Amino acid sequence: MTRPPALGHGLGLRPIYYDEILSTRPAVDWFEIISENYMVGGGRPTAMLERVRADYPIVMHGVAMSLASTDPLDFDYLSELKALAERIEPAWVSDHLAWTGVHGVTLHDLLPIPYTEEALAHVAERVMRVQDFLGRRLVVENASTYVAFRESEMSEWAFVNELARRADCLLLLDVNNVFVSGFNHGFDANEFIDTIDPDRVAQFHMAGHTDNGTHRIDTHDQPVCDEVWALYERARRRFGAVSTMIERDDNFPPFDELLTELGHMREIAARIDAENTRSAA
Repeated sequence: MTRPPALGHGLGLRPIYYDEILSTRPAVDWFEIISENYMVGGGRPTAMLERVRADYPIVMHGVAMSLASTDPLDFDYLSELKALAERIEPAWVSDHLAWTGVHGVTLHDLLPIPYTEEALAHVAERVMRVQDFLGRRLVVENASTYVAFRESEMSEWAFVNELARRADCLLLLDVNNVFVSGFNHGFDANEFIDTIDPDRVAQFHMAGHTDNGTHRIDTHDQPVCDEVWALYERARRRFGAVSTMIERDDNFPPFDELLTELGHMREIAARIDAENTRSAA
């Protein structure tokens, strides 16, 4: 298994920042888009994406593939996704280990699944069919969850590892989601990080969340917290140089604040790399 080359440190491309990105050409290594926002025939989003794509690598990240649903795969949706990928030539295409609808009803949320052998076989088969249709390996993200199933037969990290092996897909390790789910369900986030197959991890997500005391919600509307930075450092030590980006989807700060977070991420990575170099000398 060969991971794609690391792109460095990126940000989510959000409309509120279009003008500043295009006018200042910030020192961002790459941008990630929400695929569904650009699966349209023209308009300002498409025009802005084309201009950004001229200067930066792009990764496509979807929220509506519904990989774990029992509904048939939506090949109209997948055709539009494939057409977008052919136009902008992303480094890769990703979506979530979740379902977003059933019986033809879209619920606009990333919903959890039981970690069972039956669910594993079902999702792996769907991932393989999507990969065959798109003509590329899919990158699958662990979602944050707020309820668990009594029927589960294995841990989330065991499920994710086996899915990657069976479907021969890659993984988007969302560090914040690992932390949020670990807090909500009482598992050790470090064990999750320490168990995932390093050869399968193509990307990290970093984000902020909302702390409600008894539970945490993956809202992407806060700065990355200290606990998630610490978990990122652990992941960076285990997995090495992996393309990493910060998601922000609400309560948008001035763009310079995101660049400051990006700089902190780079500092952590540079410190780890320097330590590794000294150890190898």
